[in-house]
Amino acid sequence: MDEMMEKIRIDNLSVRYSDGNESLRKINLSIKANEITVLFGPAGGGKSTLLRTMNRLNDLADVDKLTGAIYLNDENILLDTVNVTELRRRVGMVFSRPVPLPLTIYDNVAYGLVSAGEKNRSVLDDVVEQALKQAYVWDEVYDRLQDPAHALSGGQQQRVCLARVLALEPEVILLDEPTSALDPVSTAKIEQTLQELKKEFTIILVPHNTQQAARVADFAAFFLQGELIESNIGEQLFSFPQDNRTVEYVEGRFG
Repeated sequence: MDEMMEKIRIDNLSVRYSDGNESLRKINLSIKANEITVLFGPAGGGKSTLLRTMNRLNDLADVDKLTGAIYLNDENILLDTVNVTELRRRVGMVFSRPVPLPLTIYDNVAYGLVSAGEKNRSVLDDVVEQALKQAYVWDEVYDRLQDPAHALSGGQQQRVCLARVLALEPEVILLDEPTSALDPVSTAKIEQTLQELKKEFTIILVPHNTQQAARVADFAAFFLQGELIESNIGEQLFSFPQDNRTVEYVEGRFG
């Protein structure tokens, strides 16, 4: 796919929860394929809400009002007619803390395919190996696939969780602070993995901090109190932000 091709288009998206909190206000953003798009800003800016809306996890939340549209390959994924289960296969999500299932490493990665009805052991073996290799954890676990996933280190658990998403061959990977609970070495491995994965997938990341945002972003968008303040190519936004609020946040004056 052409790296310049638009993968997701967010049009005039607003989300308000039942407690009256307007988490997102009239967000417009274009996300290109095969790039790492970083959504950054202080807590409460609406970044996680946007991720959760992209794969309809907000369907499970107490949302009072949602307006606007999110187009994935020109299909509005917020319509009631969308198959949400299928959407979540196409748009996978990795959370801030590793949440491996209480199963073996192998069964964690194969879980989605098995749930979808795949029973061919040879197919499952191939998918599990490929996904673990894509997540850059195969070399560390290939000889212990029947061990409990909980026995792994935090960084290994997070990459197994990523492999579980990759096994379903998504088009888009959403990551909500995936390294916030990890040590610097594990964080570096995850960041390196993302640089390789963007060759095949579109990645949208809420980073652990501004330094991580600047390291990995091909494109970046700064959120503050539910508003998209500005967006640009990552290097340009972090080096030459145009809005004073972005300048102050990037320079560490608040947040």
